[in-house]
Amino acid sequence: MTDAPTKTQTDTQTAPDYRDTVFLPKTDFPMRAGLPAREPEWLDRWARLRVYDRLRETSAGREPFILHDGPPYANGHLHIGHALNKVLKDFITRSQQMMGKDARYVPGWDCHGLPIEWKIEEQYRQQGLDKDAVDTIEFRQECRRFAEHWVDIQRDEFKRLGITGKWDDPYLTMDFHAESVIAAEFMKLLMNGSLYQGSKPVMWSPVEKTALAEAEVEYHDHTSHTIWVRFPVIWAPSGKATWVSDTSAETLSALSQEQLERRAEVTGASVVIWTTTPWTIPQNRAVAFNPSISYGLYEVTSVAEGSTAQVGERLMLADALVEETFNAAKVTGFERRSELTASELEQMTLAHPLRGVEGANGEWDYDVPMLPGDHVTDDAGTGFVHTAPSHGDDDYQLGLKYKLPMTYNVEPDGSYRADLPIFGGQAIIQPDGKDGPANVSVIKNLAWAGKLLAKGKVKHSYPHSWRSKAPLIYRNTPQWFAAIDRELDDGMNEYGRTIRSRALTSIDKLVKWWPQSGRNRIFSMVESRPDWVLSRQRAWGVPLTCFVRKGGRPTDPDFLLRDERVNARIAEAFEAEGADIWYRDGFKAQMLDGIVPPEDYEQVMDVLDVWFDSGSTHAFVLRDRPDGSPDGIADLYLEGTDQHRGWFHSSLLQASATMGRAPYRGVLTHGFTLDEKGMKMSKSLGNTIVPAEVIQQYGADILRLWVAQVDYTADQRIGPEILKGTADSYRRLRNTLRFMLGSLAGFTEAERVDPALMPELEQWVLHRLAALDHQVRQAYASYDFQGVFQALFQFATVDLSAFYFDIRKDALYCDAPDSLRRRAARSVLDLLFHRLVTWLAPILPFTMEDVWLSRFDSDDDSVHLHDFPATPADWLNEPLALKWDGIRKARRVVTAALEVKRSDKTIGASLEAAPVVHIRDEDTLKALKSVDFADICITSDLSLTADPIPAEAFRLPDIAGIGVVFETADGQKCQRCWKILPDVGSHSHPATCARCDAVLDRL
Repeated sequence: MTDAPTKTQTDTQTAPDYRDTVFLPKTDFPMRAGLPAREPEWLDRWARLRVYDRLRETSAGREPFILHDGPPYANGHLHIGHALNKVLKDFITRSQQMMGKDARYVPGWDCHGLPIEWKIEEQYRQQGLDKDAVDTIEFRQECRRFAEHWVDIQRDEFKRLGITGKWDDPYLTMDFHAESVIAAEFMKLLMNGSLYQGSKPVMWSPVEKTALAEAEVEYHDHTSHTIWVRFPVIWAPSGKATWVSDTSAETLSALSQEQLERRAEVTGASVVIWTTTPWTIPQNRAVAFNPSISYGLYEVTSVAEGSTAQVGERLMLADALVEETFNAAKVTGFERRSELTASELEQMTLAHPLRGVEGANGEWDYDVPMLPGDHVTDDAGTGFVHTAPSHGDDDYQLGLKYKLPMTYNVEPDGSYRADLPIFGGQAIIQPDGKDGPANVSVIKNLAWAGKLLAKGKVKHSYPHSWRSKAPLIYRNTPQWFAAIDRELDDGMNEYGRTIRSRALTSIDKLVKWWPQSGRNRIFSMVESRPDWVLSRQRAWGVPLTCFVRKGGRPTDPDFLLRDERVNARIAEAFEAEGADIWYRDGFKAQMLDGIVPPEDYEQVMDVLDVWFDSGSTHAFVLRDRPDGSPDGIADLYLEGTDQHRGWFHSSLLQASATMGRAPYRGVLTHGFTLDEKGMKMSKSLGNTIVPAEVIQQYGADILRLWVAQVDYTADQRIGPEILKGTADSYRRLRNTLRFMLGSLAGFTEAERVDPALMPELEQWVLHRLAALDHQVRQAYASYDFQGVFQALFQFATVDLSAFYFDIRKDALYCDAPDSLRRRAARSVLDLLFHRLVTWLAPILPFTMEDVWLSRFDSDDDSVHLHDFPATPADWLNEPLALKWDGIRKARRVVTAALEVKRSDKTIGASLEAAPVVHIRDEDTLKALKSVDFADICITSDLSLTADPIPAEAFRLPDIAGIGVVFETADGQKCQRCWKILPDVGSHSHPATCARCDAVLDRL
């Protein structure tokens, strides 16, 4: 027979269900975000509320913050680099606005240029049309329609990412006002003296038939022909320049015996050059050597089978490169006859290697001088450099110095001019981008002439067009340049008198660079760059709006027409009808009539480098728009690291030329996006990540969160597994916010507790908020978004979810509504809510809008209409923070000890425990006794003691002086709060503890 049940057991068994009396979180905020489906609703809402425009209205009088948008190109769907770039810009714009600025953001597009023109030409080719037979204006209008189409598509794709900005009024470089300003900015170069027409080698695309800017060039591995070529000596040093072949008695009698011997030694010798561009040999005008290099005259003593070298022939080479050269030439034996001095070399004159060849008609029967040049090295080759001034920058500079003649043998399509002997019409680069026959043809003719010593192939880094991906050549063409070292006549000399000096001063004194390495990169580029090639031989762009005197030469002082009246007419016409009007019949006469005789001038028909277009955006966006910058200077430019040679660079040069300084105060750069393995993304590899697909699967906020989690200053990685991890971080953060929302249900101002009256735990949370406020603002101000998110995520998941919320769930669920502890906790939750949601709003705009509206349902409100709340400095309490650091360490030992007991099934929950905590340190013990440490450890009871730590006590190796001895809680389980306490069952409400019994009485 069993014992009769006790009264307490009976009450527990028959206790009512108290679940309805517990204040569990209540919220409609869903656990599952459903971002792909719901985000478009918020976009529509923001458009209806006019959030961006309302911020402009309410921010009047605030300090402006202007992030000037680097224009993407309007010719395709967005890639992951676009998404990274625009999201970073959005982080900045939104955070600066919420920190109290008037943060304006005008998105823009680059609309002119070769990529669009190329697309239209492709369409024409598919239709069997000849682009050159199409009217220029009609062709340009096709290009305009193409750009408009892609602007509309990209605008929607950017908006879908949650990017805020003036989307209903962006800037386009093809707008009539923009074209007018670009022309006006160009005409400032015309007037200040920096514009000139010159003939020099420029990077040229035979496939695209135009010059390219440095920023349009990328380098890829390319296999090139390489040749070693003999240049016969025809003049030798003899104290005075004397023909070696001159054997007259008069000449011979004038020479000393030593000179006669030296003359005989050099007779018939050849200087050997090495080149990877055989096609440039017909354009050779000199051979360069370096006076600091050691050279020798070598005689061949034996050769292997197949060698073109002859036993007994004498060759001149750099001593350091003799073996390398003779190995290539299959020379098996040689001896050094004598040293060659710099003065001897400089007196020598050579014959062109194609001199006297059959069919040349005397084309190459000219002398080739030997010239000293510092650019020559003995790292590779022969120590002698073949020099074609029309096809290389070093060659050109040497040609300028020594007045070498330029050649014009290569046509725009990369073929030799038709009337060039032997090689006429042969292509260097074919229309499909592959090598033409020119290299092989030159090699064969050198061999037939007996001047080819050796040949081979070499794989090396070679310039290619970043658009067509085809190889480039250096080609001498008449182009228009901005002289970057010419003193300007514009009166804007505060930061220098030349474009280069103004740019370098701006880099060092006027601009802040993030990261600082960006400063070094662009400084070295500007410091060593050549003059800016402004002209392009294309149709879709802003024309070079200038006129030149018929029959004049570029060096004539009146070659260019410089007249402000003409300039004003052009700008006015472009403003009214756009740049197409330049191509309308009669336009020249209309512009020049009454000022100069139109028949005396020719109209320049080249178009401007599109980098000049985008470099001029500061003028028609920052300067001219009502929502631009008060002083026409941006606070920040933000683009990828490649833009040190691109938009940052062109904007710097353009503004230095036209406004005397850089158009920005700050420049921030990001790296490139790679796949999960760190490889460059490529369609052929199938490793591309398309923003639209990520949004379709996860939502834009997940993509934005990925941006916030990476170190964007370096190259970043993205892929399916990385995105899964990002989504998990989002889920954890969302759960924290959902708990806050549920726990704040019904919160009113009447509940609010003054911070001074709050328990220590709440005061500690306020201290953390105050410290975070400073950290978050500083990180946003320095564009450290990774730092912002890591700090907030750590706070939300560790300090809040795993600590504060875990502890205060009992008070929130079970304390009386008017208890100080519960009211204080809800007051803190309210303060947490306003800060966390606004701090995260720049990063997760869709989710934070959802959170905000879940609490403050309104037809006319948005979290994005609010600033970060001011956080009182007196919330900071370092002594309290230090104390609670110690409490949290002690708690960690207790929770770890309880986890061991939970794992071995001794207990199911921490409330079943009443551990004894041994504390060695007196101050720590005092701190723990000053708080309800059992509540903090979420145990039903807990004992603190200074007794020595028993051997069996649980310890953590990294926390000394604290040991935990496990004990089970004594008493019965309260059926409302689940604590196990001795008094349960002794109150009027069955199976409750004293706290719950009192709450139930009041309910």
